[in-house]
Amino acid sequence: MVEAVETEGLTRRFGRHLAVDRLSLRVPEGAIYGFLGRNGAGKTTTLKMLLGLLKPTAGAARICGIDVARDRIGAARRVGALLEAHGFYGNLTGRENLDLTRTLLGLAASEIDRVLEVVDLTDNARRRVSDYSLGMRQRLGLARAMLGAPPVLILDEPTNGLDPDGIADMRGFLKTLPERTGATVLLSSHLLGEIEQTATHIGIVNDGRLVLEGELARLKAEMAPEIGLRVDDPDRACAVLRRHDLSLGKDAEGLVARLRPGVDHDTATAALNRDLVEAGVQVFAIGPRSPSLEGLYRSVTAPSSAARQPETV
Repeated sequence: MVEAVETEGLTRRFGRHLAVDRLSLRVPEGAIYGFLGRNGAGKTTTLKMLLGLLKPTAGAARICGIDVARDRIGAARRVGALLEAHGFYGNLTGRENLDLTRTLLGLAASEIDRVLEVVDLTDNARRRVSDYSLGMRQRLGLARAMLGAPPVLILDEPTNGLDPDGIADMRGFLKTLPERTGATVLLSSHLLGEIEQTATHIGIVNDGRLVLEGELARLKAEMAPEIGLRVDDPDRACAVLRRHDLSLGKDAEGLVARLRPGVDHDTATAALNRDLVEAGVQVFAIGPRSPSLEGLYRSVTAPSSAARQPETV
């Protein structure tokens, strides 16, 4: 089966700096694939190689089975992209901006109406882009990416700069894209919460290397159970909890104890609560937490995990 997007040993150096290190991605057809990593992890460099904007130092990238380096035009016809720089003419209307791209691609004029309807911009198509909100510009960028109905859409930080309402609107739109257009979506972002609510599959890069890839639901189901705690003295609690066979973390809600595989969740919770109370730590709340993408991300990008081999599920 041909993957919608595939890379094999993809590598890119800038002088002595290794930006992408032997990256091998597999993006299934029809997926919303969340491509994750901190700033500087190699995400944008990878996307530029997929789009033929950068030549790889080594390795290969394929779009719908077409090698980007060998047939750049053929690969380009199968992918639409939304990068951070929109490049719209502010003095032209949304429709006029789309018409420029439509003409270059040799598409029928009716294609503009189709994509405007998909992104819900039909009523604003004749307004100048300089009068568009940021969210409207993002949707116009998506409309341009969808001209010609490419089977693959590559979106780099599509919620960047949006307010909470704009992010929610974009999230709802992205979740329906494969169903409404038939396209596979490769979505680059550093917003874990948004990816968790949107993606069906994920790939995590750290220092240019792929450290985890697979179907999100399965990856979360295989995570070690977590216990969330709210206490009066987190530092003292950590000293007590380190006696147990677990790893500790912190988030906005308090402490997080990640159990080792095979440890019974209820037994561990009771033991942790007892030891904390006996040590004089006030426990305000303790209980199971659902596996999260943030926990998954941190488990494979922590310094101790940097050398691990990629897992595929």
